Amino acid sequence: MAALAPDGNQFDTRQYDAKMTELLSVSADGQEFFTSYDEVCDTFDAMGLQENLLRGIYAYGKYFEAVLVLQRCFEKPSAIQQRGIVPFCKGLDVIQQAQSGTGKTATFCSGILQQLDYDLVQCQALVLAPTRELAQQIEKVMRALGDYLNVKVHACVGGTSVREDQRILSSGVHVVVGTPGRVFDMLRRQSLRPDCIKMFVLDEADEMLSRGFKDQNTRDIIMREFRSGSSRMLITTDLLARGIDVQQVSLVINYDLPTQPENYLHRIGRSGRFGRKGVAINFVTGDDERMLSDIQRFYNVVVAELPSNIADLL
Repeated sequence: MAALAPDGNQFDTRQYDAKMTELLSVSADGQEFFTSYDEVCDTFDAMGLQENLLRGIYAYGKYFEAVLVLQRCFEKPSAIQQRGIVPFCKGLDVIQQAQSGTGKTATFCSGILQQLDYDLVQCQALVLAPTRELAQQIEKVMRALGDYLNVKVHACVGGTSVREDQRILSSGVHVVVGTPGRVFDMLRRQSLRPDCIKMFVLDEADEMLSRGFKDQNTRDIIMREFRSGSSRMLITTDLLARGIDVQQVSLVINYDLPTQPENYLHRIGRSGRFGRKGVAINFVTGDDERMLSDIQRFYNVVVAELPSNIADLL
């Protein structure tokens, strides 16, 4: 599989923020939140956390008692912690968004620390962050909350010794926090093994998805692999909605509909080149119905629902 990173800001942060603002409601304590999970725990004790994790949480709160907001976050859970820690601990997929300083980092750190197998000194959780400073900050929070659990955490970030990263990873860690470039390098060198990873956190997801972490030379290599057939699948953004001409492409899947109707034809036109048969499949949710209607009006066509015999069309 080949994956193509976007060039520049391909993630529409304005649309994302507008949609999240539309979804937000106001909780009883005045903090904004939207949740599809209705279990609320008013105290850390009610969350079923390990005793030594609770000790770390309360100790961390006392450490920051000079900062009133942080003290409240670690003596009484904030709105996002009341709703986010338990589903994380249950192994559910969690998407969380809240204002800065409301305890998002402690939410996923607590969930990770609760689920780790401390007898297995292998990387079981991977946290990616967009900057070195943020990754190091997450590492500090993880260490502090897991102080009584003897958790082994390491930050893999640029600007530090590669050899030292390799030494620490080879000695064994439970959690790796890092930036994409260095983590990718450790995976490539096989110093970081993904075999035991069961939890993955993408912090600052909107920022991460807006970046192209691979350089142009890497993208050129990926495209050569795709054109030659050594890679059978290409994942990309609208960066390649126009201009790509790979004759053997027979299937295009739109995970999201394009925000501009004009781009729809360019996207699906990557398949069925020069008279060959091509199929385009769109993933459409209730939120996408308006955009689908706009596309159908724009091209004066009807996009049919996926037939049961789709295999015969491929």
